Amino acid sequence: MEIFEFLSYKDILDILGVSAIVYAVLYFLRITKAIQILKGLMLIALVWVVALFLDLKAVSTIFEKFWTVGLFSLVVIFQPEIRKALSRLGQATKLSPSTSLEERVVERIVRACSFMSERQIGALIVIERRQDLEPILEGCVSLDAVVSVELLITLFDPLAPLHDGAVIIRGNRIAYASCVLPLSKSKDIPRRYGTRHRAGLGISEESDAVAIIVSEETGEISVAVGGKLHRNLDPEGLKSLLFKELGIGK
Repeated sequence: MEIFEFLSYKDILDILGVSAIVYAVLYFLRITKAIQILKGLMLIALVWVVALFLDLKAVSTIFEKFWTVGLFSLVVIFQPEIRKALSRLGQATKLSPSTSLEERVVERIVRACSFMSERQIGALIVIERRQDLEPILEGCVSLDAVVSVELLITLFDPLAPLHDGAVIIRGNRIAYASCVLPLSKSKDIPRRYGTRHRAGLGISEESDAVAIIVSEETGEISVAVGGKLHRNLDPEGLKSLLFKELGIGK
């Protein structure tokens, strides 16, 4: 095509750079749900343009000061979201393979969740993938134990000292128990879901981890991944979803 005859490698790099910046901004807006604030800023910018067009000097001066202070304020306000976005963006471009689970380990997790579901034992199991979860975990008890059906059930027994909090599975081992996870601030979570579901969603929003939640009220099994909740799964549905998300059997 003729257009490429007028493009140098610098022009191509320039276009790719702008595309990357636009993608990063759109990605940030999507995962932080900041689109409403963007609409507000666009409205303010429109008012500013009108003020300039009508030569309203006082209003124009106020808006000029607003942009100077406002940009710094946005950085402060969105500091947690910016950190999360950069973390997720970096994770998305990471080239190293994730720590994979063996099929038999996933089957043990499914069997344990099925047992607890039938007896309405609450549970929260988080499977770590590419992203290291340690920076966003609190209050964990280190285990480094083999994943077994019996151990998972024992850890979430209501009378067990470690039953509150989440179990973290790293590779083919249980790395931590009784972990406190960041809670989701989403307003779309049904009221019938409590702290356990909010924690599962929260860790899936902050990282690429897969969280399995067993409700102690209903025995319902759910999986949180990528900030979305897959509800009311039976053991076969849970196994199929975990195999898909963890890349097992491809």
